Amino acid sequence: MIVGAMCLSHSPLKDQNRPDSAVEAEFDAAVSKAAQLVAEQRPDITVIFHPDHINGFFYGLLPSFCIATEATSIGDYGTAAGKLNVPEARAADLARSTLDSGVDAAISYNMQVDHGAMQPIEWLSAQYPLSRVIPIFVNCAAPPLPTFDRARALGRAVGTWARAAPERVLIVGSGGLSHDPPMADLATAPPEMRHRLISGAPLDHAARFARQSRARNEGNSMAAGVSTLLPASPEWDRMLLDAFASGDLSVLDKWSDIAISQTGGRGGHETRTWVAALSALGNSYSTTELYYAAIDEWITGMGILWGTPTQTPA
Repeated sequence: MIVGAMCLSHSPLKDQNRPDSAVEAEFDAAVSKAAQLVAEQRPDITVIFHPDHINGFFYGLLPSFCIATEATSIGDYGTAAGKLNVPEARAADLARSTLDSGVDAAISYNMQVDHGAMQPIEWLSAQYPLSRVIPIFVNCAAPPLPTFDRARALGRAVGTWARAAPERVLIVGSGGLSHDPPMADLATAPPEMRHRLISGAPLDHAARFARQSRARNEGNSMAAGVSTLLPASPEWDRMLLDAFASGDLSVLDKWSDIAISQTGGRGGHETRTWVAALSALGNSYSTTELYYAAIDEWITGMGILWGTPTQTPA
């Protein structure tokens, strides 16, 4: 059975850059409330729809969706590194069920996940450890991206499996709202970067440190009003939050990927994870908005939305 869906923004700059103390305290309180809601549900398995920041998936072989039967956290931006407790047989069953529902999701026995998956899991584990996790990668960063219609189909397929599961299943959607992080683009990358985007060659310590330093600097530049990146858009985020709360998961269907990048930033494509997570709840659900603010130091519109199903689909 599904116990609920928690959709929330992540930011690798949380605990790296410091916004106003009152803003940070309010966000931390909202995360604590989210963790409390999760703890009250006592889930047995957590299924998380997550993006990747070209840390685990590359152009060498790039699926739109991928279900992990085994996974390892790379441990970037302060998240814990190491092998995750993925229930292999249950993940394989979910993959089979998803295929039977008409959604072509790949599988991986060696998925590498970054903060996009791990930060929400660690935040939400504060009161009740989410120890059994099935990560589902949704390509939100490397064009061509899956359509929102396919993200909904993926969510519905996972929801069908989760409702029939004997376990108490928590669904998590991890990703934007609006944000425009510094990201490499295959079309404009210099040769060395292009090679890495295709081959997935691992970053050495110096390269990863430099990458994370650039992100921190961009956050500080955003807060100072001197960044060249697109700032978070509270208006766009509000449109999405209101649509999601009303059950409208097709709100971005008519938006081109270019238009999303120009309005919600390149990270705005991560809203596919929210759409998939809420689609898993079925045709009728209720929501509680726990938090929203655009936090420049974290380069992100930070939102938290809790959803629960209100009827069982036929």
